[in-house]
Parts: sequence; C-alpha cells; structure tokens
Amino acid sequence: MDVGGKLAHFRKYYANNTAMSFSIPPRTTVMGMLASILGRERDSYYEELASERIRISVRVMSPIKKTFHRLNFLSIKSKSDFDGSGGRIQTPFEVVSGYDISKDMVVYRLYVSCSEQGKDTFEELKEKVLQKKVHFALTLGTANFTASLMSVRLFDANEIQEIEANGIVMIHSAVPSDAVERLDFDRESEEDSLQMIEEELLPADFIKNHDRELKKMNRVLFSTSMAGMKVELNRNYYKLLGIEETQHILFLE
Repeated sequence: MDVGGKLAHFRKYYANNTAMSFSIPPRTTVMGMLASILGRERDSYYEELASERIRISVRVMSPIKKTFHRLNFLSIKSKSDFDGSGGRIQTPFEVVSGYDISKDMVVYRLYVSCSEQGKDTFEELKEKVLQKKVHFALTLGTANFTASLMSVRLFDANEIQEIEANGIVMIHSAVPSDAVERLDFDRESEEDSLQMIEEELLPADFIKNHDRELKKMNRVLFSTSMAGMKVELNRNYYKLLGIEETQHILFLE
C-alpha cells in the first residue's frame, strides 16, 4: 500500500533536545499506522502486530529531503507556566518533505504480510485497505502531518516467490543490514552518483506493557530514492511480479 502526505517526522528516540527525524518510518510507526486502519486503541496492539505475527517492510516512493525548522514551545518549569507566563523556547525540529514543498509529496510504500499467527489480523487489514476504509486518521509520524491511503495492491501467494539470492540483485525495500554482504555502487555511473543510501538503527517492537518500552531494534539499510539499491544478500528475498515493475523486497525482521 502507498501512503503519502505533504510532510513527515519520525522522531529519533535518542534525540532529547533536538527533534531529529528518521528518513523512513520505523517498524513501530508502521505498526501504529496499521493499528489506525484497523481501529485499535492506542498502545493496545503491540502483541497483535509484533514481528512474529505481522511482517512489514518500507520503500521510499518519492525523492525526499530533510530540513530543520524552529518551533516555538511554551517553557514549562512549573504548573503555573501552562498559561504562557513562563515564556517560550525555540526547539529545532527536522521535517521530511519532497524537494519542492509546494508541489511534491512524501510517499512510502508499505509491504505487509503475516505468519500463521497473524493471519486473522492480516485478513481484517486486507479487507479494510482494499476498500480504503480507515478507522482513525493516518499520519506520517506526528498528529498534524496527515496522510492518505493512495493505492493498494494484493499479491497472491503464487505472485510472491522466495528465491535464492545469488550475486548482485536490485532490492527496492529497506533491508536488515545483516542480510547484506556488500553493496554494489559504481561511482562512475551517473545514476549511482545521485543515489543516497542510509543506515539506521530503528525501533521494531514494543514490550506489551503500554509504556512504549522497546523490545527489539533493527539495523536497516535503505535507499532514499525509489530506484532501490544493488546488493549481494546472504538470504532469500521476495520477488513481486507486477505489470509495470518487478519488485524485490525483504521484510524487516
């Protein structure tokens, strides 16, 4: 499914005085988006959408950039400061956007599958997204960065083939870093010279205690363009056969 909006912000958990953003939504953020579609209450879905039940990956579908802006927040040092008497404080805030903010959108492709344990949840999700029925509003990170469900495609089991990864392959989704033996990057190629590949340590799962305590992290490699990246893998990947494009993906697990 493709999800898009004008702006995005996926706050880095380790940045406490500056609101820095990941370039792609972490798995935990995608869990929240799926929970919004399903109509699950806040913090109630950690076990239902955990990695061992629901399989998730992400692809960047539009050229993106990140810029810093300064936001005015109330300076709160005591209970009486909530009326604004404590003054204001400016906080740097990183925003993900398209290259031309007046015309471009931020679009991510979310790949979702399931294990046998998550089959019931997946069937419910499938029914809702194919009809484009969203229970709660979708957002790209923060509540004010609204998003919409743009397009959905269902790949039947015979369209998804798990095949051996021999040599270099073009991977379109984000992949676990430990699945990559090497990157094939040609500095002489004009296409490769314009490509940006990032590696991040992203939150993956929460402990079922409603406190958003992390249970698992994923170190992830991804391209910031929809073209994908050429890699040599040490595990099988999925081949999604489409009319316009054949996509190669791995799930973040």
